[in-house]
Order: sequence, then structure tokens, then C-alpha cells
Amino acid sequence: MAIILVVDDEVGIRELLSEILIDEGYDVRLAENATAARRIRGELRPDLVLLDIWMPDTDGISLLKEWHAGGHLNMPVVMMSGHGTIDTAVEATRFGAFDFLEKPIALQKLLSTVQKALKHDTPAQRPPLTLEAFGRSTMVKEFRRRLEQAAAKAPLLLLKGAVGGMAEICARTLKAPRAPWLDLSGVSSALTQEMLEKLGGGVLFVPDLAALGKMQQMNLAFAVDRLERLNLQLVAATVTPLAALGEAGWDGKLLARLAEVWVALPSLAGHADELPEIAGLLLTNFVERGEVQPRRFSTGALNALRTQPWHSRPEASWSDLYALVRNLALTSLDEEITADDVQRVMPQEQAAEHELASLAPLLDQPLREARDAFEKLYFEHHLRLEGGNMTKLAERSGLERTHLYRKLKQLDVKLGRRGEE
Repeated sequence: MAIILVVDDEVGIRELLSEILIDEGYDVRLAENATAARRIRGELRPDLVLLDIWMPDTDGISLLKEWHAGGHLNMPVVMMSGHGTIDTAVEATRFGAFDFLEKPIALQKLLSTVQKALKHDTPAQRPPLTLEAFGRSTMVKEFRRRLEQAAAKAPLLLLKGAVGGMAEICARTLKAPRAPWLDLSGVSSALTQEMLEKLGGGVLFVPDLAALGKMQQMNLAFAVDRLERLNLQLVAATVTPLAALGEAGWDGKLLARLAEVWVALPSLAGHADELPEIAGLLLTNFVERGEVQPRRFSTGALNALRTQPWHSRPEASWSDLYALVRNLALTSLDEEITADDVQRVMPQEQAAEHELASLAPLLDQPLREARDAFEKLYFEHHLRLEGGNMTKLAERSGLERTHLYRKLKQLDVKLGRRGEE
């Protein structure tokens, strides 16, 4: 007998659907909100979920995305929506929804959709992306070691330099297989001791501290006080200084706890050669998880990502790279992403303003000093782009290597270990 979970905050709809489906011979379970739906889904795997979009604690789309991101979408989900949310319901199919039903739900439409969904083989989901996939990147490998080393001793970690999807990749690196996972930003009702106890051995995640409301801040404080006792790992991400959160009204004691142990993502500057592989892995992950249409980078696009100066700016973050790749995948008109696509979405104006701002002080210097200062900026800039590779720097600048070394020494340009080899 197939088990069907009906998730809807309206008791009348729950009872009506339950009566109809029980008469058809199905085993029906009812949930009035996302919290109850999570619990029932954790206790038994339903064969089908009928999920309402509008609910008081967590809306149906957010719950669907949560199951999708956590690798828990191993049953068909049919969204239920009112007339004004049909577009949203259709959009939900991008995150794994099998179909949608418009309210009021016609009897024959309900039964035919249920039958189709139960016959549908749900494809196995790809596991979420973790830092393990970036094993060929020296900087990512070193960061992963630092992250895991800190997490082994500290149940609370502050992740600096990334938010959203990139931060989630980092946090999922710390999650053991089949361990529980909870995104605290998706819990808008009060967190309880019972909810946390069911997450024992798992990971609590906050994708962006600055986006939390008052209730979610209270939930965060509640969880922080119980991490060690319940064997939980909390990873909270931010690009906003904690001092700014304090000025926005955050509790000082909570901020002090968050500041105890932190790990910062490495700068993208100086690692241009590693960007094509990282971008390719991100794109593959988006495609495999069904978040974007099938896309691939052309050689020209990958080269454009590597040579454009955006990643050498101090403010360029990993979240920028994550958003850039996702934007390319969503807005490219063809399956192959080209160099022109990269040029189209690249933040060139910001980069140009940054470059002009760095050159402005040179205009107040005597010609000789200004020329030396410009040459130093020039070589330091291209050293970062080429990852310290002297052969590539010589080719780019048009200087013979011996002359190049002499020039760099004269300008007091510091070389990394790779450049000195």
C-alpha cells in the first residue's frame, strides 16, 4: 500500500484529500506545516508527497529546495497551489517537483496525478558538492584542511568570505554521510529541544548571518547553547563584519560566541590558473542537480574567466565566483558558454573604477617616480593574474627573463616561491 504524505496548513483540505485517498486504498499521513512534514519524512519514507506552497512556518517551495539540496528528494512531490501561485508551482519543477495541482483540486485530476506520480521512477539524486571535489586546487586543499582541523575541536565555526551556495559547499564538507542537516534560515518558528535532539551528529547551517530576522537570531542563540551537549556542528557564514551586526541590534553575547573560532576562505587573487577548473566543477554541479539547463564552458570562456582582472580585486569573493558561474548558466542562450557570455556578465565597470582609483595617486608624482610606480603596479598585477608564473609574465610583458628578473628586483617587486623557482 502506497504511503502518501499530505502537507497543508488548512485542516479542511487535509481532511478532504485524506478521505478521498483513503477511499482509493492509500495509506495517508497528514502534516499541518513544514516542521511536521520533516518529522514524518524522517520517520518513514512516503511514496508520494502532496505539498502546499503557502504555509505559516516554512513555505512549500523552501521545503522542496531543502529536500533537494539535502539529497532527500527520493520520492515524487506534487505541489498544490492557489490560482495566484501557479507560476511559482511551475518554477518548482526546476527543483524536482513532479507536477502541480491547482486549488480547488478536481477529483479526477487529483487521482490521475497521484497515479502518474506513483508510477514515476524518481532518479537518484547526486550527492551535494563538497570541497573534496576541488582536490587539484592547492589553495582549496589547504583551506579544507584548516576547516576540518578547526571543526574537529570547535562545534561552532564562523565562515568568513562567502555566503549562500558557496558557503553551503564548505559546510557540507563537514557533514558525515547520512547525518542530519538543517538550514536554520529556513526555520521561522521557535526552535525546540526536541528538534535539535533529532539532529544529533548533524550540521546546523546559516548561509548568511546578515539575512536572519529576530526569531531566527533567537533560534541561533538557542542552538549555540546546546551544540556540545547534543553533538552538533554549527557553521555560520558571513561577509558582513560582526561589528556591523552589533550596530544592527544583534545580541552582544551571541556575537562574542560567533567570533571565537573563524575560518576565512582564501583570496582568489593570485590563483587565476585554478579558476577554470573551479568554475567548471561549479557548473557541472548546477547541471547535475537540475538547477540549470545543460551547459558547458568553451575554452575561450574559461580563458576569459582566468584573464579578466575581476578576481584580483581585494573585494572579489568566492560568492562572486559562485554567482557569476550560475548567472552564466542561467542566461546563456546556447549550451556552450562563450567568451562573449563571460564578457557580458563580467563586472567590468567596477573593475575599471578600481583600476583608475589605484592609478590616481601617480598623477601627483614626478614623471620618473610615477613611471616606476606604474611599472611596479603593472608587474604585481600580472604576477597575480599568472599565479606567479615567470614564464607567462615574460611572454605577457614582452621582456626576456633575465631582463625581467633585473627589472623586478630594481622595482622591489616581491616574488612568491613559484616565481623564485
